[in-house]
Amino acid sequence: MSNINKKKDALNYHSMGRPGKIQVVPTKPHSSQRDLSLAYSPGVAEPCLAIAENADDAYKYTAKGNLVAVISNGTAVLGLGDIGAQAGKPVMEGKGLLFKIFADIDVFDIELDITNVDEFVRTVKALEPTFGGVNLEDIKAPECFEIERRLKAEMNIPVMHDDQHGTAIISGAALINACELIGKEISQVKIVVNGAGAAAISCTSMYQSVGALKENIVMLDSKGVIRKDRTELDPSKAEFATDQDIYTLEDAMKGADVFIGLSKADVLTPEMLLTMAENPIVLAMANPNPEIAYDLAIATRSDVIMGTGRSDYPNQVNNVLGFPYIFRGALDVRASAINEEMKIAAVKALAELAKKSVPEEVNIAYNTNNLRFCRDYIIPKPTDPRLITEVSVAVAKAAIDSGVARHIITDWDAYIENLHKRLGNDDRIIRTLVEKAKSDPKRVVFAEADNYKTLRAIQIVKDEGIAIPILLGNRQKIEDLIQEFTFDLGDVEIIDPVLETKTERFEKFVNHFYTKRQRRGISKYDAQKLMTNRNYFAASMVEFGEADTLISGLTKNYGTTIKPALQVIGAKPGSRVAGMYMMMTPKGPLFFGDTTVNEDPTAEELVDIAILIDDAVKRFNVKPRLAMLSFSNFGSSTGKIPTKVREAVKILHAKAPHITVDGDLQANFALNAEMLDANFPFSTLNGQAANTLIFPNLESGNIAYKLLQTAGNAEAIGPILLGMNKPVHVLQLDSSVREIVNMVTIAVVDVQAFEKNN
Repeated sequence: MSNINKKKDALNYHSMGRPGKIQVVPTKPHSSQRDLSLAYSPGVAEPCLAIAENADDAYKYTAKGNLVAVISNGTAVLGLGDIGAQAGKPVMEGKGLLFKIFADIDVFDIELDITNVDEFVRTVKALEPTFGGVNLEDIKAPECFEIERRLKAEMNIPVMHDDQHGTAIISGAALINACELIGKEISQVKIVVNGAGAAAISCTSMYQSVGALKENIVMLDSKGVIRKDRTELDPSKAEFATDQDIYTLEDAMKGADVFIGLSKADVLTPEMLLTMAENPIVLAMANPNPEIAYDLAIATRSDVIMGTGRSDYPNQVNNVLGFPYIFRGALDVRASAINEEMKIAAVKALAELAKKSVPEEVNIAYNTNNLRFCRDYIIPKPTDPRLITEVSVAVAKAAIDSGVARHIITDWDAYIENLHKRLGNDDRIIRTLVEKAKSDPKRVVFAEADNYKTLRAIQIVKDEGIAIPILLGNRQKIEDLIQEFTFDLGDVEIIDPVLETKTERFEKFVNHFYTKRQRRGISKYDAQKLMTNRNYFAASMVEFGEADTLISGLTKNYGTTIKPALQVIGAKPGSRVAGMYMMMTPKGPLFFGDTTVNEDPTAEELVDIAILIDDAVKRFNVKPRLAMLSFSNFGSSTGKIPTKVREAVKILHAKAPHITVDGDLQANFALNAEMLDANFPFSTLNGQAANTLIFPNLESGNIAYKLLQTAGNAEAIGPILLGMNKPVHVLQLDSSVREIVNMVTIAVVDVQAFEKNN
């Protein structure tokens, strides 16, 4: 992808809709005058008086207990350096987004235009009544060490500079496990640390905390080895000075067991790597490019255990494995600090998690059946759903054991259950699907490639490695759009059906279609004419294995788009075709069907639809709980629809007893576990809310998903077409680029499942 497009995409992402990445959302009712009088004057006086009497009641009556300040002065932003407080704000907002999506922690980002240490400390300390914790970010060394030290000493809430400790915690877990794999004690390994900034100093201190010996560590900065005879060293560097007779990285690497890179790209050469000890451990964490490229390191030393900061290679040292869950545990016990015991607990929890049996959903995400503790898996994957429980619980327990907790958790099972409930599954499902698609990308033919939004989506799925795109449409228009918007698609196949009419492929497609439809009113002339239509041509490509799936529907209505696929490919033998939407809500995903195909299904047809959708939901690694909806609750009303739905449920219970389903049910009861259990304890849903809704007709399903999408601000992914003989997916009319990318992701995963089962 060109740098121009990367810049446009980044700027568009941050500016589209509401500028920025985070917002404040009310958590209490506020629609009536009574609500407002409780929220503010006069009702707000009561919690104020309670807190005045007991300061800890701030955790009970305000958001303090789930609120972290992400604070920076912008003096060491990412790889950008000292760009100032305001320029660093997008990074701080991004950190807030990560806190929220991974651990349900709210964040106010605060950018301070202060470089003086005393003033910075005084300002942050004054904010203590507002926050449950402080995450310091992107503050340059050595000031960051003094700032964190003083704030930890003077504040009574958790303070952590993530640039220092986040990388230290994750790489510490990786180092422990790598040493275990090669059979070396961490106290015995010789470690070279290239870099002497905040992260490098903290990493090295952490390695010592978990067993590394100071005399076995050599640290380098931009001037070479940090030696005791250097006179310009600040105290943080002087702590790691050596008197060994070595001066350069080349010298230091000879016989070293471990290389820790926190510097810049390409400073570690293959020749240096070859001088390391047997089974070397290399954690090259410079971003975006490591100190030695992964492929080059593996080609140079087959016995190397390699980790980087990149997501496209094994063993990614990613701070998101740590900071959300460390603060989650600290907040939940109202810790007064994040101490060394809590950080070491996080290191050990991550190291142990990597050695546990990997959940199937993580295997699915990385398209493997045997992801296990080994050289290519020494730390957990960011998509592992157990991180919030394993790390947060370990940190909370360490806070209690070390005496910094003000709230003591006694029912750990209840706490773990609460952690599970904090996060809906929606984002995790999408991240998992993306990883799975990337693990085995498939050929996707785009029938509307001469459209800007389609090409933008194609660029994204190509860059991300989600799919192998094939562009279908007017060749000249496609090429003009690629040139106009500087898309990097020069190596992608382009097919213009109109220019194909004299080819053997075109004749093959025509003959097949004519043979299949000649007794359904299609003449040879009709077949030839229709095959110049891109949707017929794309469907034929899938039918003949020249593409694995097709994406279309952006510019045409649903019926017009699906008809060619039905005529060319058709439904699975004995199956019904139906459409399903995955609705991403704050409480997790909901699956709706049928929303696009069957106008007024009979009870038997509803059964077929339910079975199709139940099977589809399982492919997303979600256990489906189906509610067959109507305007009645278990016979409370009579009429055509309740009768039909009750009959469908009766058939399903007999025909597919493995499916968890009940009805007829009104939607509010289906989605409210407490109401359902209180009023209908006999329900086979067993007091659990439904996550899959089967609508009695197309009208109700279509209206429902569009209402939830528009008024409920839920993201609609679909329609996901079910029951076809080969994978085909039709977009909503005028889908967004994001929606197209999501559908391509689902289409690729659908092909993977299809190939596995056929």
